[in-house]
Amino acid sequence: MIAPTLRPHIGAFYDFARAADDIADDPGLGADQKLARLDAFSDALSGARQDSPGQDAPGQDAPGGNPAAGFDSGPARALAASLQRTGVSPAHARDLLAAFRQDAVKQRYASWAELMDYCRLSAAPCGRYLLALHGEAGEAGEMGAAVVASADALSAALQVINHIQDCRADYLDLQRVYLPLDWLEAEGAALAELAAGATSPALRRVLDRMLVGVDELLADARLLPALVHDGRLAYEAAVVLAIAGKLSRRLRAEDPLAGRVALSRWQFGWCAMIGLGQGAGARLRRRRRR
Repeated sequence: MIAPTLRPHIGAFYDFARAADDIADDPGLGADQKLARLDAFSDALSGARQDSPGQDAPGQDAPGGNPAAGFDSGPARALAASLQRTGVSPAHARDLLAAFRQDAVKQRYASWAELMDYCRLSAAPCGRYLLALHGEAGEAGEMGAAVVASADALSAALQVINHIQDCRADYLDLQRVYLPLDWLEAEGAALAELAAGATSPALRRVLDRMLVGVDELLADARLLPALVHDGRLAYEAAVVLAIAGKLSRRLRAEDPLAGRVALSRWQFGWCAMIGLGQGAGARLRRRRRR
């Protein structure tokens, strides 16, 4: 749904986020290497780092004892150029880097509140970047705050959905758990249950509690299509809301430990149709309020 002129910039932001995420999730890198490479990305955002691409493949030990020696920070340099052209602040990208630095050293989350704090760094910057790129985030007052709050809620819901989808792989591959530890304890679920091929009743209760949180976040996000000015962004948000709602329902009915719960091409298409219809309704209500 996004305007074609903005897609290259969103692509640059995505490539940056994907590359930084790959650093944080690379099992072949130690924490010091991950942090050094993420710092190199931060330097490149500010123009402080100029390097040549392809000198060091992810997962390889860096030469010379420097954890970031020879590392290609090309995606960060490309995003820096995009941000300069669009005038969007690098703060959103820097918040993402803070989340990935946290991933490099932190593997557990004590509570839902702590997980939401993580989402404010790992998820909210993506929505806020899109708002800024479309000129939506600069509006002062309650309306501007409502737009940002709705976008934050949608971003966090998508992040938690992804945590549930990948809970088994995160535990087995990275020993990382995004399920709140206090809920695991309250329901009598052990971390080792994440390695099983099927969800235990106790672990199922934890996942269902997380999905209640997802549904509450989606409820907070439903105003977003009616709040944003840009029609294309409004329709994009409506489609994403429909996709997130469908994934939440499927995760309630299916077992993410037995296999990754994802939407088929047909289901994506159906969600797009529903989202477009809901987006049209939101835009109509917006015009009537004027």
